[in-house]
Amino acid sequence: MGKLEKWESKFHGGPKEGGGDGATWAGVAQGEGQAPDVGVSPIDELNARLLDNVRPLAWQDPEPAPRYNLVVVGAGASGLVSAAGAAGVGGRVALIEESLLGGDCLNVGCVPSKALIRCAKAVHEVRCSEAFGVEIDGTVRANFGKVMQRMRRLRAQISKNDSAERFTSLGVDVFQGRAKFNGPESLEVNGKTLKFSAAVVATGGRAAVPPIKGLKDVPYLTNASLFNLTELPPRLAVIGGGPIGMELAQAMCRFGSEVTVLDIADRVLLKEERDAADIVLKQVEADGVKFKLPVGIQEVSRLESGEITMSLDYKGSAETLVVDAVLVATGRVPNVEGMGLEVAGIKYDKRTGIEVNDFLQTTNKRVFAAGDVCTLYRFTHVGDSMARTVVRNALFFGRGKMSSLLIPWCTYTEPEIAHVGKYEHELDAAGVRYQKFRRDLADVDRAILDGADEGYVTVLTKEGSDQILGATVVAADAGNMISEVTVAMQAGMGLGALASVIHPYPTQAEAIRQCGDQYNRTRLTPVVKTVFNAVLSLKRR
Repeated sequence: MGKLEKWESKFHGGPKEGGGDGATWAGVAQGEGQAPDVGVSPIDELNARLLDNVRPLAWQDPEPAPRYNLVVVGAGASGLVSAAGAAGVGGRVALIEESLLGGDCLNVGCVPSKALIRCAKAVHEVRCSEAFGVEIDGTVRANFGKVMQRMRRLRAQISKNDSAERFTSLGVDVFQGRAKFNGPESLEVNGKTLKFSAAVVATGGRAAVPPIKGLKDVPYLTNASLFNLTELPPRLAVIGGGPIGMELAQAMCRFGSEVTVLDIADRVLLKEERDAADIVLKQVEADGVKFKLPVGIQEVSRLESGEITMSLDYKGSAETLVVDAVLVATGRVPNVEGMGLEVAGIKYDKRTGIEVNDFLQTTNKRVFAAGDVCTLYRFTHVGDSMARTVVRNALFFGRGKMSSLLIPWCTYTEPEIAHVGKYEHELDAAGVRYQKFRRDLADVDRAILDGADEGYVTVLTKEGSDQILGATVVAADAGNMISEVTVAMQAGMGLGALASVIHPYPTQAEAIRQCGDQYNRTRLTPVVKTVFNAVLSLKRR
């Protein structure tokens, strides 16, 4: 097998024939027949365990109920939470999925990527252990095959929570196939019509592929195929300097791949504060990742050797980059095609997704939408919260609003960047006056002791009060740290009150309390200080 064919088999491999009655993926893994190509490879014992949970070969659809309280289209985070929530309160529920239960998060998103990131962090810690007085004899290298095997094992373990068997046990009718609306109150799957009082479309999204000349003719990777790899690409180009691109670029470089990040923007992580993005960029560059920003990709082609050439326009000069694999990480587009949304009277846009109101209703008031298919906040936890809102609104005449959701998020590079609420530029644009409090981790004892003092905490408050408007954390564990601020904002707790919360010493989360201390010191105005001095003077007599 030539190099080109080898890489293609890793990107697009998998059995392609249909399975019969009683067939299992475990049997396929042992050589007992073949099965449909579902985009997952290799079909080993671990992936077989995953697929037997989320795409059982011998699955038989149930007979539809006369009418459902809720029909859920799509079994990603939003769909699964909608189905479980509605069934949990006694609703008659149908769940339809044409691919893998668990959606992107379980199969090709959060779960596998964080498994890789943790392994990459372990490699980095060992390489940097000398700074902590630990001496390592010999070469430190990552066994990429074992890294991916660990990922497949953990993904299969977690998949039980999203399995067809589990949802059937909850009382949900699970259908395996493509749903298509055939009216405003019904849809069809595998030739069967399902009628509903309410429905929710939760079909998620997929990787956006930029219109670069020749790109579609090379075996490029997206998040949907990266986790099928069993060998590390020696040289990897990552198109896109957003969260997904930066997370995976850092991880793959730490495993030993020569990684180059390409983006048309002049900096990475455009949605984050410039200071935060620069700290992450500094670390990722220190890891060995190369950046070409901004750059124009004129054409992509492949050689007979299997190598991929990229013709670039970089700083006004023509350059050629030769790599073994290309990862496309340029954002997401919603899955809205081929569902008959028009027949159901549901408006949508191919770029932004299904149109919903603040109650998550589509233009067909019986049909709701949740998750990546209808929001630009494309996070699993947002899909979860939207699904809970849908269940209340669809089944119990609730009036839960999308605008009332307080949404934190995190980019899982090292260090991490986490944020909740408003950014400075948003407050500036809205004409809102605010105060900014910042604590650098270089002044936080635990961060210094951990050797992780590149980062900071910033908290924005409404001018004249301690009402928290937004916060950013850049730290090794920022995703966990931001939750303290999120809880405070949700509960209406001010920054001054956070200063009175006792934090264990030493912890990096003390930086949040110290921002509260900074706020409280602003309350010591000249007048207040004069009064205090007078009182204290009297007490000395």
